[in-house]
Amino acid sequence: MTSPTALVTGASRGLGLALATALDAEGWQLVLDARDGDRLATAVAGLPLPGLVTALPGDVADPAHRAALAAAVPSRLDLLVTNASDLGPSPLPPLAELPLPAFERVLAVNTVAPLALVQLLLPALRRAGGRVLQISSDAAVEAYAGWGGYGASKAALDQLSAVLAVEEPDLRVYAVDPGDMATEMHQAAFPGEDISDRPTPETVVPALLRLVAGELPSGRYRAAELAAAGAPA
Repeated sequence: MTSPTALVTGASRGLGLALATALDAEGWQLVLDARDGDRLATAVAGLPLPGLVTALPGDVADPAHRAALAAAVPSRLDLLVTNASDLGPSPLPPLAELPLPAFERVLAVNTVAPLALVQLLLPALRRAGGRVLQISSDAAVEAYAGWGGYGASKAALDQLSAVLAVEEPDLRVYAVDPGDMATEMHQAAFPGEDISDRPTPETVVPALLRLVAGELPSGRYRAAELAAAGAPA
């Protein structure tokens, strides 16, 4: 039986690396990307089965890099995880002071790039009856001061996911809010603060794996609710 294949963006650290580690340990063939090539190489070397991984450093906002990712995927793709994200300026500014070029960059990474990857990979996803897992945020639905740019990008991603689920009923399309985590990006949102009390990304992975391997319908989910409900796998 052929091993399933997943493409995971932003996989050199944080939640992307934690999920990639779990999938790799289960024997998935992986295509991984991250902006920092050296960090990506180090991350892959530390995986349980690095021989199952194709690592492509680059920026998901770059069309040429997205084309390279799509070219690395076989004819069938079981799982697309759009995890790569851009927070924007740190400290987080109010909307009145948000530089528009920075906002355009956030949208390019968090909203446009996931859609572009879906467009490129839809044929492979359709052949596999695959799944799309879009990493969202509570900032997409809650009004937090300073989080307007990032939250708007994730709200748009949620809507894209919902519409894609309607347009592609043979796929499972999930937008998932992982909750607060002790990651570098979350630390950048709170410079100078101690966020060590937040859960590690590894604690969120079991909830994501329920979406990857279970029978839950397309939709928007919170990792905390999945864990609390013990959603069936």
